[in-house]
Amino acid sequence: MALQPKFSIITVTYNAGDVIGHTLESVLSQTYTNYEYLLIDGGSKDDTVEKAKASGIGFAHIVSERDKGIYDAMNKGIALATGDYLCFLNAGDAFYSPDTLQKIVDTVAGESELPHVLYGETAEVNEAREFVRMRRLKAPEKLNWRSFKDGMLVCHQAFYARRDIAPMYDLKYRLSSDVDWCIKVMKASTRLVKIDAVVVNYLQNGLSLKHHRASLIERFKVMSNHYGLLPTIGRHIWFVLRAVIKR
Repeated sequence: MALQPKFSIITVTYNAGDVIGHTLESVLSQTYTNYEYLLIDGGSKDDTVEKAKASGIGFAHIVSERDKGIYDAMNKGIALATGDYLCFLNAGDAFYSPDTLQKIVDTVAGESELPHVLYGETAEVNEAREFVRMRRLKAPEKLNWRSFKDGMLVCHQAFYARRDIAPMYDLKYRLSSDVDWCIKVMKASTRLVKIDAVVVNYLQNGLSLKHHRASLIERFKVMSNHYGLLPTIGRHIWFVLRAVIKR
């Protein structure tokens, strides 16, 4: 019998009324419907929650209350999730096409059990929903926890972790806990499968982009923790040299 995994699609929001509609529409349009949708809102003052309630999606939960930041909200989503896979689809992001979830399911159809991680490619779009470019870092054919030594090769929104191995996000990281989380998930994984498709349209206005320097510093701390200080320093020297050479 073909595997029919359930997806827990988690969207974290705060005053996202201007962009949440695109995310909701992309979920509603999915041809594969074995999913639950969880909206974890930080107590928005706009119409984010109202738009979500009016969308027609069968929600498992809507939570709207103050939180300690995006990763605290994601932890609430994990705690409420009941699916086989966690899928974090931020406000403004969207599934690439109506058959995205079906393509993912078709990929695992021949598996005897569900892989620990499923991952795919990412397209970047602007606020007008226009395609800008494919994500600079391409998802590798083979992925393991050491792969992120070369940077976050897979976008967080294109990285689906099996819920039974997924930890909570570490709240000591304010901007890069997703990098830490993905590495921890991969350390606990033995089967990671690439989806040969673009799976998400990523909106270019994320928190880490708005605080780019602080995000890079925090990401350095994450990588040092997992890969060691000296190897991480060496890799970053190479990143700088590579950038200079490409110019």
